[in-house]
Amino acid sequence: MVEGRGVSGGTGIVILGAGQGGLQVATSLRDDGYRGAIRLVGEEPGLPYQRPPLSKAYLAGKVHEGGLDLRTEDFFREREIELLAPERALRIDRGTRTVGLASGAVLSYDRLVLATGSRNRLLTVPGATLDGVFYLRLRTEADLIRARLAQARRIVVVGAGFIGLEFASLAASLGIEVTVVEAASRPMARSLSVPMSDYFRQAHEAAGLRFLFETAVTGVTGEGGRASGVVTADGALLPADLVLVGIGVVPNVELAAEAGLAVENGIRVDEYLATGDEAISAIGDCASYPSAFAGGRRIRLESVQNAVDQARCLAARLAGRPAAYDAVPWFWSDQGRMKLQIAGLTAGHDEAVPRGDPGRGAFSVFCYGGGRLLGGGTVNRPAAHNIAPRLMARGLGVTPAEAADLGLDLKARAHALLEGG
Repeated sequence: MVEGRGVSGGTGIVILGAGQGGLQVATSLRDDGYRGAIRLVGEEPGLPYQRPPLSKAYLAGKVHEGGLDLRTEDFFREREIELLAPERALRIDRGTRTVGLASGAVLSYDRLVLATGSRNRLLTVPGATLDGVFYLRLRTEADLIRARLAQARRIVVVGAGFIGLEFASLAASLGIEVTVVEAASRPMARSLSVPMSDYFRQAHEAAGLRFLFETAVTGVTGEGGRASGVVTADGALLPADLVLVGIGVVPNVELAAEAGLAVENGIRVDEYLATGDEAISAIGDCASYPSAFAGGRRIRLESVQNAVDQARCLAARLAGRPAAYDAVPWFWSDQGRMKLQIAGLTAGHDEAVPRGDPGRGAFSVFCYGGGRLLGGGTVNRPAAHNIAPRLMARGLGVTPAEAADLGLDLKARAHALLEGG
């Protein structure tokens, strides 16, 4: 592993971003037989690590710092992948095919991969920069929060998305009083159907969470430079000794834009994950691409699955085996005892069909648009979750009536469809 200065020269493939997507590109390139130079540039110190446990097992102390690492130093040495960390790219010169780094080094490339990810969307209200206002995306942020959790008695979470609710459910399990403030009318509204949102709301409330929906945050109060409460638009003051902000992310597109690459809610790429410059590609949270699962419209996904699948697809193309990216999107979230799994893109669905018994904490919801299966979600039913992606990958789907029929063996029906029966 190379850290900071001392960057080697030569061409080959340079990957900007050492998250799971960037690392997967490097790994898959070697698996696919690429033997040229690979340099992986990451802004955070140390080895690439996984982010999903940060809001769950890592905060709970069930995973130690080293347990987050995706690979060992030996892996990089044996695979001849040069890891440059901590290091930051400052500019891309497309004319000379070089990347200038903050250390002053310049990397030459034959092919450049932008896996620059995204960053926290910041809360922009008075008091938002007080000590005690946290975000949760990086290991350093998780470390700061973990150090404060033991002393926290009242927490306000701004945003009822995946990260906010994963953290809120953990804090509530520690006996901390938690209030979740959300601008939308229900939790995880961007990702879940109404029946699924309702289930999570009721389950979290039963576990002690307090929700304030359709509520805006207008300020954070403080005492002695430390956050002491959150003010809402209706004038309410919510006491808090810790505030966690989870209001989404912003794609890191600045390098691409400054280099003259097209940006459209992310770095614009085609179905092969290529930008308008034949030498530059983009993947993961920072890339917007046309998706067959969104009717061909351009989307940008924030998920580990998407980043990893795009990385594998891109590596295959760079190794000489091009294929369009067509993986079915899927997501997951662990919130207390609830394991949520989502397949497909259900925005704009006009019918949501529950299957199973929410009262027992294990059920599914299938979402349709014009009678066509768009995707769905499951709670604590991993076997059932596997059905929708397999069907959607083949352009198939059970009907709403079939999904609602509890007497029908849905697994057998899906198998028959996949076999052409």
